[in-house]
Amino acid sequence: MHDAEAPDTPATVSPAGKTSDPYAVLRNRDFVLYLIGRLVASFGQQMLTVAVGWELYERTHSALALGLVGLTQMIPMVLCTLPAGHVADNYERKRIVIAMISVVALTSLGLTFISALHAPVHWIYMCLFVTGIARTFLWPASSAFLPHLVPRSLFPRAVTWNSGTFHLSSVAGPAAGGALIAVTQSAVTHSAATVYALNTVAALVCLIMVCFIRVRHVVAMKEKMTAANLIEGFRFVVANRIIFGTITLDMFAVLLGGATSLLPVYAKDILRVGPSGLGVLQAAMSMGAVVCALVIAHRPPLEKAGRAMLWAVALFGVATIGFGFSKWFWVSFAMLFVCGAVDNVSVVVRHTLVQMLTPDEKRGRVSAVNSLFIGTSNELGGFESGTVAHWLGPVFSVVSGGVGTILVVMAVALLWPQIRNYGRLDGP
Repeated sequence: MHDAEAPDTPATVSPAGKTSDPYAVLRNRDFVLYLIGRLVASFGQQMLTVAVGWELYERTHSALALGLVGLTQMIPMVLCTLPAGHVADNYERKRIVIAMISVVALTSLGLTFISALHAPVHWIYMCLFVTGIARTFLWPASSAFLPHLVPRSLFPRAVTWNSGTFHLSSVAGPAAGGALIAVTQSAVTHSAATVYALNTVAALVCLIMVCFIRVRHVVAMKEKMTAANLIEGFRFVVANRIIFGTITLDMFAVLLGGATSLLPVYAKDILRVGPSGLGVLQAAMSMGAVVCALVIAHRPPLEKAGRAMLWAVALFGVATIGFGFSKWFWVSFAMLFVCGAVDNVSVVVRHTLVQMLTPDEKRGRVSAVNSLFIGTSNELGGFESGTVAHWLGPVFSVVSGGVGTILVVMAVALLWPQIRNYGRLDGP
């Protein structure tokens, strides 16, 4: 197994001891396999997200139905996060990743048949619920496995490329999903089924890539599944003020800024651009994130990472407000692009800090807590946005969320001064 603390080769280290080559991490075979698998799986998943949103809104014409997608995927996160973190720390993480990707492939296959047979809508939610369980176990195992693939000094670069690859797939995925639905909806009765089938294939390709990774996680000492061990991740997060404040910032920002769940409403009723336009809007944030990742990868590590993250989240709120008021497609696209660019700064800072400030034997549980905070805020944010839009309209829902995000940044900056004073991202 590659040692996460292994020394760097002279070609990848500057005289000051800091990694200077942005492409050094891409010469790591196992990390590249990891990236390829993530690229393909994310591409399929983003296509599926577009298809689910469009099919549900077409069949129900209800913003609340879109919000229920988030609630359906949030519940298993709440129920399974603690055992998922324990499993990631006490069993081989690579095997967990393989098993959970297999479950995702099966649920996507189930969605294919549900859509093709025009089965009742509640079966879609059932598949999404099972997918939520699998993803809850997948996230901490995958996140805690990543530091084993590269040396510690390369990890911030690995996080940047990992985030960029995810968003790159998210650029092509939504656009391809929307275009595929638009092209096939006249010839195929239930065109969403085609997208679900392609996501099944994508999951299988990801599964093969992970199987080829040579690195294996070795458990130093297994712990019993006791109440004390299950909540150890929460204890560590709360005790570390930097991690706790960073996760809290992201959680509330995502919870309040959940405009993406209302994109089908904006595409059909406000901007009137149809499914192909929806795909482009879904891709806008990821396009911004890709550009941001490329810029970060080719620049020295952030000198004032804490302040950069706070400003990024504040700009996310401002751009969300702009999107909420916009009635012009390209203005809406630009606002979402900005949201994606600044959000990627927060993602890179948060994920790097969470993994680097956590001992390996606790990474699974801490990663589970991180995924619970961020994952549930994503899904609950979708439910909140859908519910507010149902009662008060989509524009009010989006704009009020942007305002709330800015207020959260101000509160976090005051409550956790350690964050705004945090320096180099690759520091000790």
